[in-house]
Amino acid sequence: MFNEICIYEAKIDKQDEIETLMKEVAEFYLSQPGVIDVKYIKRTHRQKDFNAVKNGEVPIRLTRYVGKVTYMLYLVLENEEAHARLAVLGLEKFYKRWNRCLTTMPKILLGENIV
Repeated sequence: MFNEICIYEAKIDKQDEIETLMKEVAEFYLSQPGVIDVKYIKRTHRQKDFNAVKNGEVPIRLTRYVGKVTYMLYLVLENEEAHARLAVLGLEKFYKRWNRCLTTMPKILLGENIV
């Protein structure tokens, strides 16, 4: 399997627009051959610090966003070829709408499963 993890930083005033877009993109991606799973995630929590993690403390819910809202994409595909086909289709269909919502270009991580 081949994976893409993408980190987006969205404008605060574009949350509704980008979340609507994410639902549309996920539905479109899932209809494409070679796509196994699509998850969009909104960053809603943070850790207090590393000691809190070691002590098993519950993460802290974010109560406000300063400057940006962070979202993540977790995309699972059959192989690199499916990713290449999907990337072209996604850019053609959705790029302009994504670009309006983002504060910066997304960070894209690609890789294969280990386990």
